Amino acid sequence: MKRLLIITSLFFSIKNVQAQLQVTNLRCEYSTHPLGVETAAPHFSWQLQSTQKNVLQTAYKVIVSDDSLLLKKGTANTWNSNRVQSAASIQIQYAGKKLQSVKKYFWKVQVWDNKGNVAESGIAYWQMGLLKEADWSNAKWIAYENLPDSMRIVPAEHGNGKKEWGKRPNVLPLLRKEFTADKKIKQATAFVCGLGQFELNINGEKVGEHFLDPGWTKYAKQAQYITFDITENVKTGVNAIGVMLGNGFYYIPGERYRKMTGANGYPKVIARILIEYADGTVQTIISDESWKTAPSPITYSSLYGGENYDARLEQQGWSEPGFDDRNWKNVVIASPHKLVSQSAPAVKVMQQFEPVKATQINTGIWVYDFSQNMSGIPGVNVQGRRGDTIKITPAELLKEDGTVNQKATGSSSYYLYVLKGDLEEVWQPRFTYYGFRYVQIEVLPKDNDSTATKIIAIKALHTRNSAATTGNFVCSNKLFNKTYSLIKWAINSNMQSVFTDCPHRERLGWQEQLHLMGNALQHTYDIHSLGKKITADIRAEQNENGLIPSTIPEYTEMHFADGYFRDSPEWGSNVVIMPWNLYRWYGDKEELKKNYL
Repeated sequence: MKRLLIITSLFFSIKNVQAQLQVTNLRCEYSTHPLGVETAAPHFSWQLQSTQKNVLQTAYKVIVSDDSLLLKKGTANTWNSNRVQSAASIQIQYAGKKLQSVKKYFWKVQVWDNKGNVAESGIAYWQMGLLKEADWSNAKWIAYENLPDSMRIVPAEHGNGKKEWGKRPNVLPLLRKEFTADKKIKQATAFVCGLGQFELNINGEKVGEHFLDPGWTKYAKQAQYITFDITENVKTGVNAIGVMLGNGFYYIPGERYRKMTGANGYPKVIARILIEYADGTVQTIISDESWKTAPSPITYSSLYGGENYDARLEQQGWSEPGFDDRNWKNVVIASPHKLVSQSAPAVKVMQQFEPVKATQINTGIWVYDFSQNMSGIPGVNVQGRRGDTIKITPAELLKEDGTVNQKATGSSSYYLYVLKGDLEEVWQPRFTYYGFRYVQIEVLPKDNDSTATKIIAIKALHTRNSAATTGNFVCSNKLFNKTYSLIKWAINSNMQSVFTDCPHRERLGWQEQLHLMGNALQHTYDIHSLGKKITADIRAEQNENGLIPSTIPEYTEMHFADGYFRDSPEWGSNVVIMPWNLYRWYGDKEELKKNYL
C-alpha cells in the first residue's frame, strides 16, 4: 500500500510539472504546417504556456526527421540542434541536411525554463515546394487558346482603352484529365498555378477553400503556384482532375466598368500531381497535350465588371471520372512564366451575412441591406424557369429612389445568372468581388412574366486574406468601439493578396497603405507571411533605374499629372519601410537583407 501511494504521488507530480510548462503554436516559416516551402533553411518558432509566474525559457532543442515514427522515438535523421542555451523562441533557423523538393519533414522542440521545468511539444510538419524548374517534371502551361501577340496590352491602358479594341470577349475554359492510382496511397500533393485565377477540382469536388488563387503578382516576373494536400481527394482507381479558369488581372475585357484595360494573355494553367504510394513508389501526373478543354458556363469574367454564368451550359460530371469528353478539344501549349510558391495565407470567405432588410422597388426588383459594408460576393438560392435571368448589382450606397448607386465605386459592375430550371439553384461568383452593403436583384424573364422566378435566399460572403487574428480592442466607450470597428472593416475589405486602396473602384496596391496602417495591421492580424509576399512584389517591380512604382503590382503605369502618381517617395519609400517594419514586428532580418542589397 505504501509503495502504491509513492507511485501515485510521483505520477501526479510528473503530471503537475508537465502542466506547469507547455510548448504550443509550433510554426515553420511563420505558418502552421506550411506546404510548398521554398526556403532552403526554414525558420521555426513556438510559444510557452505556464501556470507559474515570471517564467522564462533558458534553453531549447529542435529535432527534425523525414519520418514521423522516427521522431516519436526521439530520432532526428535530418537535424538535431542539440541543447542550445537561449531564450529565443522565434527566428530559429534550420541548420541540418539539405532539404529535398516536395518532401515532408516533421519536427518538435524541447524547452527548459528558469523554474526547473522541462517540456516537449507535439509533432509539427512542413512540406517543401518545387525548388527548381526541373521539379515540375516537364509540366507545360496549357490553355483553351492563345492570345495573339498583336492583342497583348502590357502595361494595361489606364481607363477604358481605345475604342477600336472593342469588348474583347474571351473563353473562360474548363480543363480536365483522368488518371489511375493503382496502389494504396500514402500521400498525394497538387502543385497548381492558373492565370489569372483558378479553382481546382478532384473527382467532382473543389479542393480547398481558397478564393481568387493565385495572389496577384507582376506576371512578367513571376506567378505563384499553390500547393494542395489532396490525399483525401484521390482514391485508388480512376480519378479525374478538373480546373476552371477566370481572368483576374491577367486579362481585363473591354466591357462594363474597368479601372484599366489589359491583356497579358488568355487564361492558362500548369499543374503537377504527385502521388506517393505506401510501397515507396511515386507517380506524377502533369499538365500536357493530353488534357482536354471546353468553354465553361462562365460566359463573362472581369475583376472589375463582374461575372456572367449560364447554368444551361453546365456539363454535369465534367471533373469526375468517366465523363464523356469526346466533344472537347485538345488543349494548346501556352507561354511559360517563372513560378514561385504562394506562402502567404489565401484569400477566403471569412464571414457570412444575412440581409437585415428587403425592399421591393418594383415588380421583379428587390434591394437587400446587409447592414455592413464589406469586400465580397453575393450568394443566391433561386428557383424558376429555364432561361430566366437574374441580375445582381452590389453597391455601397442607395439613390433617392431606393435603387443601388455605384457612381462613386465603379459602374456598371454586376452579375448575371441564367437559370437551368431545376427545383432550386445555388450560385455565387467565382472570379470577381466588389465592395458593398446593398445588393439589388432584378428578375429578367425570357418573356413578360417576372413572377415565375423566385429568390429563395440571398447572403453576403465577406472575402479577405485569411491572415490569423492576433489582437482586438474593446473598452467602455461606445464611440471608441465603433471607431475601432469602422477601421477594422476598412482593413478587412482591403486585405487581399495585396493591400488595396479600395475593394471596388481600383483594387490596386498603393504602397502608402502599408506603412501608414502598418502598426494597426500588425496589432490586429499576423501579416508576416503576407508582408514577405509584398516585399517580394516590390523587388520584382523595381525599375532598372531604381524607381519604385506607387502601385505594386504595377498593372497600369500612372503617367498622368507629370508622372507624380507613379514616382512619388511617400509611396515608393515602402521599399525601405516595409522590410524595416517586418524586422521591428517579427524579428525578420531576411527581408532587410534582400531589400537593402
